Amino acid sequence: MSRSPGRKQENHKISRELFVLTYGALVAQLCKDYEKDEDVNACLDRMGYSIGIRLIDDFLARSAMKKCRSYSETADVIAQVAFKMYLGITPSVSCSNATGNEFSLILDKNPLVDFVEELPAERASLCYCNLLCGVIRGALEMVHLAAEVSFLQDRLKGDAVTEIGITFLRKPEDRKHRRN
Repeated sequence: MSRSPGRKQENHKISRELFVLTYGALVAQLCKDYEKDEDVNACLDRMGYSIGIRLIDDFLARSAMKKCRSYSETADVIAQVAFKMYLGITPSVSCSNATGNEFSLILDKNPLVDFVEELPAERASLCYCNLLCGVIRGALEMVHLAAEVSFLQDRLKGDAVTEIGITFLRKPEDRKHRRN
């Protein structure tokens, strides 16, 4: 039996839509389970972190990426390869500071919110897509890059864009091991 050339892409799109719908149900259930938005945000971050520490192996195997030589190269790979591979989007990257360890990923389209119109007023501090921050943080940690990852702006909260901030916590020379 032969497969039509568009079949793989069609399955990928169905999988993405199923993930988005399932993700919405997950967030709704967490909102029922936890009274405080901060608890929901923390739970989504922990879940994302667990996904990220496992997803990095799949990413490295499927992308055949070599070791990045700088934080800017790492941010570009996250945006241009990882987001494209797993979410089908390519955020733009901007460096946020002169030291070159803070970057922003600007998402023109966020597939996780395709079926979300707006957050309820009583959930104003909910970070609906906080799972993404945990995934990025977990994946980076597995390649020995400690980072803080958080949403800086969110269209669901009325901001003009959706922006994820990544701050690498160590300078590249800090990662070298010293022998005693």
